[in-house]
Amino acid sequence: MSGGDGARALVIDGCSLTAGDTARAARARPGELELSLDPDARERMLASRRLVLEAVGRGDAIYGITTGFGALSHKPVAKGDLEALQLNLVRSHCAGAGDPFSREDARAIMAVRAHCLAAGRSGCDPRCAELVLDLMNADVVPPIPEKGSVGASGDLAPLAHLALCLVGEGECRLGGETLPAAEALRRIGRSPLKLGPKDGLALINGTAVMTALGALAVHDAEGLAKAADVAAAMTLDGTLGSLAPFDPRIHRLRPHPGQIESARNVAALLQGSEMLESHRDCGKVQDPYSLRCAPQVHGAFRQTLRHAARVVGTELDSVTDNPLVLAEDGEALSGGNFHGQCPALAMDYLAMGLCDLGNISERRTEKLMNPVFSGLPPFLAAEGGLNSGLMIAQVAAAALASENRGLARPASTDNASTSTDKEDHVSMGVTAGRKLREVVFNTGRILAIEVLCASQALHLRRPLRTSPALEACLAAVRSRVPPLDTDRVLKKDVDEIAALVEDGTLVRAAEERAGRLA
Repeated sequence: MSGGDGARALVIDGCSLTAGDTARAARARPGELELSLDPDARERMLASRRLVLEAVGRGDAIYGITTGFGALSHKPVAKGDLEALQLNLVRSHCAGAGDPFSREDARAIMAVRAHCLAAGRSGCDPRCAELVLDLMNADVVPPIPEKGSVGASGDLAPLAHLALCLVGEGECRLGGETLPAAEALRRIGRSPLKLGPKDGLALINGTAVMTALGALAVHDAEGLAKAADVAAAMTLDGTLGSLAPFDPRIHRLRPHPGQIESARNVAALLQGSEMLESHRDCGKVQDPYSLRCAPQVHGAFRQTLRHAARVVGTELDSVTDNPLVLAEDGEALSGGNFHGQCPALAMDYLAMGLCDLGNISERRTEKLMNPVFSGLPPFLAAEGGLNSGLMIAQVAAAALASENRGLARPASTDNASTSTDKEDHVSMGVTAGRKLREVVFNTGRILAIEVLCASQALHLRRPLRTSPALEACLAAVRSRVPPLDTDRVLKKDVDEIAALVEDGTLVRAAEERAGRLA
């Protein structure tokens, strides 16, 4: 997908968008990334567009092009009303609710929608995709409501609010200012779209919203997999735990790939630890499950993530509107690619995997707080009583883990019949994506709290030193967060460490000493 200066350009070609590309497009600062439509994609779009115009010229009955929509698909529409049909569709479907998606989420949605159109199977004017990319390049952000999609017939309501901006109606944000969409288009030197046959339907019919949310979640969750192993290794050494459960011979007998990788990571991270040597003959037989079974739980999450990544990756490069216009065959086919069940189920599954990753991390944090198990001061407070130490950091982790358990209830198992029972099974994919987004955030903070507490435990074990890899991690933490000698506001500490987790700094510090983690 990169073109020209790969760090500053992203070419939308309709066939090779990744979760990483989506995150880069979503998070680029103004002027940092130039998006453009691939010339071959434009030719494909023109070819399918010609087929639509030819069918209209013949008077063919084609759903949503020369007929009404949904349960009104039996109603023919006169040629003179086809432009009004598409504009009415956009206006009438702007029925979303709730706060608008963030700038980041909205840009991800825009990139995914433009990419789908660029496949050249939607029959719309190439200017539809080009104007979406123009808005992104100028940092124009449509107010796309978070709520109102059932995830079948596509993400109709939220995408209609995007389309409304393209036709110069409603409002949008430009440079932090809210202004009429027509004025925003004028300021960036663009004219509103004049919708022709299929254009409005192509813009709003598809899984772009749920897929964009899934892509961002997959991208961010991938960074948490290694970070969880780092956090577990830090806690294991901070509590003087045993490395025996990470012996590769154990994991070869239950050869789930994720489990093997996680065990290998933790063992590599702990190589050369003075703390491990200090209690080698202590007589302890077994640690609690949150330590002993970390590879089994982390590994299960890794495999959940891989499944979700495959599904979301397939969805990113799919054509999900209706009808599909196949220029090479000279046909327009009505089907159901707009139904979001595949990504919805995958996102619910990933939310469950992340939920359990947070569960086990929070339990390890509790072990760090507990002097009966750790042998360290209660709540890791150097002078307990006067100081509460990290007591409420663990409480916050417990609260986040509890919230995750509620959010992990699947959305995709729900159903609501719409459009006079013609659209009688839906995916609730956007709801799944919105919940997943919250679970990703919460789990990142839970892991950050574990790292904060484990770093304090390692500090209290001085002069003993942990492994070179974990000493590097500790140095990364200490570059942002000092040891806790007396009580202070902890939110900033958690946020600082969460940034180290989320931007990969913590894992990179470990890999500089331990080698590349799986």
